[in-house]
Amino acid sequence: MSGLLQGPVLVVGTGLLGTSVALACREAGLEVLLRDVSSEHVRTASGLGAGVPDTGAAPQLVVVAVPPDHLGAEIAAALAATDAVVTDVGSVKSQPLAQLKALGVDDLRRYVGSHPMAGSERSGPLAASATLFEGRPWALTPHQSAEASAIAVVRELIMLCGAVPVDLSPDDHDRAVARVSHLPQLMSSLVAGRLAEAPSSHLALSGQGVRDVTRIAGSDPTLWKQIITANSEAVLAMLDEVEERLARLRGFVAAADAEAIAALLAEGVAGTRAIPAKHGGVARPMASVFVSLPDQAGELARLFAHVGAQGVSIEDVHIDHDPGRPVGLVELVVEATSASTLVASLTARGWVVHP
Repeated sequence: MSGLLQGPVLVVGTGLLGTSVALACREAGLEVLLRDVSSEHVRTASGLGAGVPDTGAAPQLVVVAVPPDHLGAEIAAALAATDAVVTDVGSVKSQPLAQLKALGVDDLRRYVGSHPMAGSERSGPLAASATLFEGRPWALTPHQSAEASAIAVVRELIMLCGAVPVDLSPDDHDRAVARVSHLPQLMSSLVAGRLAEAPSSHLALSGQGVRDVTRIAGSDPTLWKQIITANSEAVLAMLDEVEERLARLRGFVAAADAEAIAALLAEGVAGTRAIPAKHGGVARPMASVFVSLPDQAGELARLFAHVGAQGVSIEDVHIDHDPGRPVGLVELVVEATSASTLVASLTARGWVVHP
């Protein structure tokens, strides 16, 4: 191995994130030790090749990947029991610092917070992947007394996992995730909650739009209640902004003010365009190409092969299944400049392309 991070790496918490970090470290050739209150999770992660159960060997780096309510205690325990650099992958960064101060931990030079912006509505080690973090932003959030050498080790972990380090203060990080993660989660849950007792005749009209908006609402409520309460101050600020706009929207709808509604919807369009494109670049104009897909094995792979043969990169894909027909509707999101050429090519190959 070369570089600052030589191992061993001790991963505390073998859920989705912890096991994914462990798998990435193993692929890089590092020795990885695994610890979890669930022996079953450790066995599963070990069976996936993520490392071995903790042997008690002295780690160079401890990665704490436990639920938010337990971060402070586990970070404190790692600092006390080892001479290692300690990081965590929790989604709130000010709370662990407050918890450490409450526990009387004064020497925090070896602790450097971090947070990968990657995950899934699925949980547990079986959902993990060594490639989970590739190309994804990973916040690096050192506090003022963190040692430069400790920051460098955590930065190397981030890059080893294939992620892109983003330097933020703990407080600025918490404001950022309230905006781009915690608020979307709450909004998705609110919309999904309106479906739970809806008449079946209403739900029969469900399309890709409602699936897109509600996808993350399927995430673990136990975990998310901890995240939201841990970041309540920043989340409240975002909810205040949304509440003000919702009140305005309600007034526009009540007055049937089409122009005002359009202006507010345009804010949403501007927001979607502000989201960085892949690799952190400036978002380019996109277009959707809709293709009927027979419900048969291998059809999706055949469609992707034909798109690839045209030299077109698929930026995103959505599949809308029609319960009443043996076909699905695939939405291929591509650069706008490629859309017309792709439509012509797929049509020539016998695909049914919809305007």
